[in-house]
Amino acid sequence: MVKIGLFILNLFVLCFILTLIAFAGKVNKSDCTFKGKKLYGKVQVVTSFPDIKVQEVSSFPDLKVKKVSSFPDKCGKWKFVKSFPDFKVQFVTSFPDVKIQYVSSFPGVP
Repeated sequence: MVKIGLFILNLFVLCFILTLIAFAGKVNKSDCTFKGKKLYGKVQVVTSFPDIKVQEVSSFPDLKVKKVSSFPDKCGKWKFVKSFPDFKVQFVTSFPDVKIQYVSSFPGVP
């Protein structure tokens, strides 16, 4: 009887730890950040050493992104630049940090 109780407790702890790991790198909805990096502003696309790895998707994004040419001052508004970025992204096809969907209106965290 004690062995079953310990097994269930260990199983519960393992599930809790795996849940924490799974959600550790997700977008913070309250302040629109990912690991302390704000998800709006001037963005530079790089092929190595990114701040965030992103994958473009057509459904179920972590962040809806609107490309802007000025005032990238709200969640999900990105102005693409060649230098002096607020953060750098690398586009990947698998294992992204953040999944994005380009939109023409209502950018931000869904």
